[in-house]
Amino acid sequence: MFQRFWYGIGRALIIFFAHVMLKMDIHWKAPRPQGPLILAANHPSTTDPALVTILVKEQTSILILETLFKVPLFGRSLRMSGHIPVVQGNGKAALAEATRLLNAGRTIIIFPEGIISPAEGGLHHGHSGVARLALETGAPVIPIGIGLDHNHLQLLETSVKGKGEVGAWYFHGPYAITVGHALRFSGNSEDREQVRRVTDYIMQQISGLAQESRARLAPARMSLPARVVNFGLKFMITGA
Repeated sequence: MFQRFWYGIGRALIIFFAHVMLKMDIHWKAPRPQGPLILAANHPSTTDPALVTILVKEQTSILILETLFKVPLFGRSLRMSGHIPVVQGNGKAALAEATRLLNAGRTIIIFPEGIISPAEGGLHHGHSGVARLALETGAPVIPIGIGLDHNHLQLLETSVKGKGEVGAWYFHGPYAITVGHALRFSGNSEDREQVRRVTDYIMQQISGLAQESRARLAPARMSLPARVVNFGLKFMITGA
């Protein structure tokens, strides 16, 4: 009960931020199915995972890099909200927890690229976690394509326990989301060839939807190139 309450507070703040700071353009190509879903999206900015939670009213769990859970207060908040830590190089535990939650009725959010999408467009090679979840649980995959104005990205240098990285944050500007038709798969989640075929098909769908989102973006004024500033905390959200 408390977990849902805490998650709801965070989601309300995200909705407020999106309403005030972003020009949101969300297009559903089909009604969403009933029951737990696997929301799988491209990842052009570090802000994406929070914004994808806007799409569904119920509580969701996002697969997030374990390092974030080590950040004082923020990491505790992630756990209190029910999100799933992903150990880099070993996503089995995260997938097991995501499978358990899907079977219990929870919607899961995953970013199959695992890292921020290339700045020049296109997607990174997809990780197989999304396919394994779909094959293991039978839950429908909802492909999501995100488009934004890369001129508005802010590169923030972040660090946790001495390790620094640069996050690509999106604080204002046009932000388009295209939500595709539900994809359903059946088969053996241990069959590597089938897992790869399913992964590639999902990534193709996400890529096409991302192109649709970018095409809907309103022409934006050119802004100064993003600059790197110190931010003090590492924020990096990824899939398994």
